[in-house]
Amino acid sequence: MNHVLTHIEDGVMTITLNRLERKNSITSAMYAVLADAIEQAEKDAAIRVAVLQGHETVFCAGNDIGDFLNQPPSGQDSPVFRFLRGIAGFPKPLVAAVCGPAVGIGTTMLFHCDFVYAGDNAAFSMPFVNLGLCPEAAASLLVPQMLGYHRAAEALLLGEPFMAEAALEVGLVNRVVPPMEANGVARSIARKLAVKPHSSLAETKRLMKMGTQRQVLEQMAQEGTSFGRMLGEPAAREAFGAFMNKRKPDFSGL
Repeated sequence: MNHVLTHIEDGVMTITLNRLERKNSITSAMYAVLADAIEQAEKDAAIRVAVLQGHETVFCAGNDIGDFLNQPPSGQDSPVFRFLRGIAGFPKPLVAAVCGPAVGIGTTMLFHCDFVYAGDNAAFSMPFVNLGLCPEAAASLLVPQMLGYHRAAEALLLGEPFMAEAALEVGLVNRVVPPMEANGVARSIARKLAVKPHSSLAETKRLMKMGTQRQVLEQMAQEGTSFGRMLGEPAAREAFGAFMNKRKPDFSGL
C-alpha cells in the first residue's frame, strides 16, 4: 500500500498521509516520498499550490517509533530533514487540513504552512520533552513566536495538548470546521489560490518570510544536531523503552 498519496489537479498537488492503520505515523520511507513530492511541487511550474492532508479521524501520530529507532535520522540529508527544509523553503502557497491527533511533526509541520484548516476534533501536541528529546522543524523558534512564551512552555516543556479552538485563538489555524469538511475546505482554498498570479503569490510569500527565513533554517539545523545527540542519551532510551514495553517511564535518576 502507498502510505503517501499524491494527486495533481487544476494546478493543485494534494499530498495525503495514508497509513490509517498506524494513525498516519511517518516512517523514513514516507519522509522520502514527502520530500520528493514537495520538491516536485516546487519545481513543476504547472503546480501552483500544495495541500497536506490526512484522514478526518487522524492527521498524523508523529514518527513511527519502531521505524524511528531502527532508522534514526543520519545527518542533515536524511529524509526527515529533506522534508523539513522543503516545507520551510517552499515558495508557493502551502495549505493543510488537520483532523484528529496531530502529534510531534504532525503539529510542527503546520508552522510552515500558509493556511491551516482544522476539524473540530483536532488535537495538537508536541511531546518531545516527554520522549527525552528536543523540538524539531524550528518549533523552538516558531512556537514561542506564535503562541507567546508561556503558552509555548505549556506546549513544549509540559508537552500538553491543545484543541482546535485554542489553536484558532493563537493563530495556528485559520478556521475550525466539521471534520468531514476540513479536507474539502483546504482544497477549495487551494483552488482559489491556484488561479491567482503565481508571481504575485510567490513574491508576497517571500517578502513575508524574508525576515525569519535564515533564522528558521539555522534553528532547524541546531535542533537537528541536538536531537541527534539526545536520541542516544539515557532519557530518550528510557522513554522509548517504556513506550515499546507499554510502561510508564522513570526519569528519576536522569
